[in-house]
Amino acid sequence: MQVAAGSDGIQKLLAAEAEAQRIVGDARKAKADRLRQAKAEAEKEIGAYRAEREGAYQKKIAEGSSGSQATFQRLQSETGLAVQKIQADVKAKKGEVLDMLMGYVGDVKF
Repeated sequence: MQVAAGSDGIQKLLAAEAEAQRIVGDARKAKADRLRQAKAEAEKEIGAYRAEREGAYQKKIAEGSSGSQATFQRLQSETGLAVQKIQADVKAKKGEVLDMLMGYVGDVKF
């Protein structure tokens, strides 16, 4: 009788071990599935974020290129105004500078 009881206990242990292996296997499979799903969702979010940032970048480049043309025109007009101001200053002080130079040339001291 004891031999049958011992063999019945071994059978129960083997069955419990098989059940535990099945449960662990199912848990590992479920974990792998969750990781695969999380990775797919993360890649999807990364793709959407990358597309959004690329769109913003392209928009900024488009604004910058039209902005650079406007900046070029603004700088060109500012430069033209600065040159005109310098030329006006030269005309205004030309006589004064010539008189001063002629005074130094005519007034030689030894």
